[in-house]
Amino acid sequence: MGDTAISVQGVGKKYLLGEKAENQGTLREALMRTVRSPLAPIRRKLSRGDDGPEEFWALKDVSFEVKKGEVVGIIGRNGAGKSTLLKILSRITEPTEGKIEIHGRVGSLLEVGTGFHPELSGRENIFLNGAILGMHRTEIARKFDEIVAFAEVERFLDTPVRFYSSGMYMRLAFAVAAHLEPEILIIDEVLAVGDSGFQKKCLGKMEDVARHGRSVLFVSHNMQAVARLTSECVVLKGGQVAYDGPTPGGIQCYNDVMGRNAERTGRYQAPGDATGNRVEWIQVNASGGDGLHFWGDELEVEFGLEIVEPNGNLTFSFQICDDQRPVSHFWFGRTEYSMDVRQFSLREGHYRFSCRIPKCRLYSGHYTLTVWLADRRSNQIVETISEVCRFEISMEKQIREEYDWAEGVCLYLEDAEWTGPIPDAAKQ
Repeated sequence: MGDTAISVQGVGKKYLLGEKAENQGTLREALMRTVRSPLAPIRRKLSRGDDGPEEFWALKDVSFEVKKGEVVGIIGRNGAGKSTLLKILSRITEPTEGKIEIHGRVGSLLEVGTGFHPELSGRENIFLNGAILGMHRTEIARKFDEIVAFAEVERFLDTPVRFYSSGMYMRLAFAVAAHLEPEILIIDEVLAVGDSGFQKKCLGKMEDVARHGRSVLFVSHNMQAVARLTSECVVLKGGQVAYDGPTPGGIQCYNDVMGRNAERTGRYQAPGDATGNRVEWIQVNASGGDGLHFWGDELEVEFGLEIVEPNGNLTFSFQICDDQRPVSHFWFGRTEYSMDVRQFSLREGHYRFSCRIPKCRLYSGHYTLTVWLADRRSNQIVETISEVCRFEISMEKQIREEYDWAEGVCLYLEDAEWTGPIPDAAKQ
């Protein structure tokens, strides 16, 4: 046993595809069907044109260990076998092959409302779940107020949970799972439901659980949460272990599995000849080269301007966007010391300038730039360039203690240092 909380050894789970589930009813009914049509099973097999239903291995030869007090992420694309693995670890289903050893009481939150009886009130379900975990009523009562306060369902404690919204369900389910002191806490996509405040509370509570020497298995597609919470990761691909080791390497492997490492360009070049003022080129100078940047390193973005019609009222800004939304916006001239947006006046010609971010704190993943050149006096957009210069942030060299959690924007304007514009010597 030692310091091991969970040991998974050669676990596989097989399902049969194409086999129709039937309600067999009573023994008498089954016998009557056989008497009436003794050849029916053979006819069904012949009609399929094969020897039986197809086998599908949701998991195959999965092995890993979780030590006591360790927080481990289980990550992978949809259909990789994550939920099947957690159901086996939670004793909801049995493996087809291999074995697991679990040393300690397990609390699981695999989906909204797991373990709740819809006709019972929130109060009754708290005591029911505690009893299922093997806790005495006095132990549950000692934690009761803390659970209710965390879940924020005081007004609805004596209401049957079937009337709860999905958010209320999740808050109460997580509060019960995390507060009733299981030695091992298994959480599947707890951040899929709830607002940002609740998500932050969940992450804080899971960290607190881990600090008290209990083990956590955490499944999520949110790499920011995985990066903050876990120290080790298991990456599943096609039901098998693709990676088992420290979290930074696990997230890198996950990005490979998800195909997110493709098309790192890091550069934009304007097509054709200029017909007006425009952004001629953009270059992301990433610390890893070839569009790859390591978290915490300096990141520099360079821009080339081609001025055809001199204008004394030009302004410039750009956004860094992830695959879903903008995460930061930078205005030319705005720095830690000056919050003014600078206008610039340039004669006809080619120019270059840059924005330097001394310590880039974007989370792991892929990003693009969207750029605007505008006329400040007329308040008109001169040019918009959307979703270019795709680059990647890697956590390979990350130090977890420095990986700050932030809601939404995780890069700040005061980090930007602008230089230029100056004549572009390469274009002269």
